[in-house]
Amino acid sequence: MMAPVLILRPGERGKLLAGTLRRRGFSVQRLDTLRLEPLPEEAKLRSLWLDFDQFCKVIVISPFAAHCLEQALDRYWPQLPVGIDYYCVGRGTADILHQQLGVRVRVPEADRNEDTSEALLALPSLQRVEQQKVLIVAGEGGRDLLADTLRARGARVTRASVYQRRYQPPDPSGIARLESGNFQALIVTSGEQLQHLAKWCDQAALNQPLIVSSRRLATLAAELGFRAPTVATGATPAALTAALTRTCNPPGADVDQGT
Repeated sequence: MMAPVLILRPGERGKLLAGTLRRRGFSVQRLDTLRLEPLPEEAKLRSLWLDFDQFCKVIVISPFAAHCLEQALDRYWPQLPVGIDYYCVGRGTADILHQQLGVRVRVPEADRNEDTSEALLALPSLQRVEQQKVLIVAGEGGRDLLADTLRARGARVTRASVYQRRYQPPDPSGIARLESGNFQALIVTSGEQLQHLAKWCDQAALNQPLIVSSRRLATLAAELGFRAPTVATGATPAALTAALTRTCNPPGADVDQGT
């Protein structure tokens, strides 16, 4: 039996990635190590939503943050405020925000070939932000690079933490595959996910192909002992599948040996 590709992406987005991989001929096993849970809406967050029209720019970090934002705006703003510029680190998040809110969303420029905070911060419209009110919608924890950089450029930054991450061990089947290296490749799009999963990765797993969504994650993977991470051009199913296909030929692929 063909060894599976292991993926960590939770929820509906995990199903979408798994479906894309299977259509390309790969076997897939989902490691359900992460659950995303909306945080209770306390008074501070409710006040922030009521003042949503005071922000010049809104940066949404992840697809789940986009869903949480859409639900909050549906409760408090039946008609969306105008004059706000929306930004997303990844194209998948931007697609969700556009579909749910109907807004134009700025993402890292295509020639950067990566969906990262660093690439987003390179956008011309985020260079001169003195005294502009910027809202970052994200989960608890995570990187502070966006907020710190924008504050250094003079912006007045507020962070809205709208969900929490709940990590758990892989199931026994997943642990066995990580200990033995009995999988075709591993796909990871989060530093926290990678650090969590590394606890169960023996040397055999560290030697297997690893697909990551940014150079920053590739650096972290090398520090954790992974032998040869491959960097995809982003975190979308298409980008991850393309990187996997470059690294591992899908079943039935005809490899040209030049003969």
